[in-house]
Amino acid sequence: MNPMANAQSLVADFSDPAETSRWAAVHDRVMGGVSEGGLAFDTAGFARFTGVVSLDFGGGFASVRRSPADLGLAGAEALRIRVRGDGKTYQLRLRPGNRLDGVTWQSSFAPGEDWMDVVLPLADFNPVFRGRPVPEAGTLERAAARQVGLLIAGKQSGPFRLEIRSIEALSAAER
Repeated sequence: MNPMANAQSLVADFSDPAETSRWAAVHDRVMGGVSEGGLAFDTAGFARFTGVVSLDFGGGFASVRRSPADLGLAGAEALRIRVRGDGKTYQLRLRPGNRLDGVTWQSSFAPGEDWMDVVLPLADFNPVFRGRPVPEAGTLERAAARQVGLLIAGKQSGPFRLEIRSIEALSAAER
């Protein structure tokens, strides 16, 4: 299945070098940690999210997020992310509105060394705030989703590497 088949459903196309410029790093430094990382374009047509997670000084996460924009998820049932990685567990995160803080809906995946399509049903995304569950937040209002991000946390210290080709919204018929 070609993840680029329907260009109107692309949330992020990392074959375009300009896409990585729309993403910014947010790490545990906001709470005193020393983790680091970032997202960079690879000329082979994908983005590479790399860095080092440190548990020192109460830290333990690294993330990147895209600047707010309409993600086009109103009619979506799932997100398909084309990735390969290091076997560590990552989160794909969605946030409504333009605020940089607040409840985020997340789903986890753990890609191996080979390119793979990971399908994450939007109904399975769980609301969290600063790593803690917020069940009273309910389900994600898909049409309101304006921010997408990637995060590594969960006491996974050390170097990490996640490579991403695309993030695509899928309708029920495409799943």
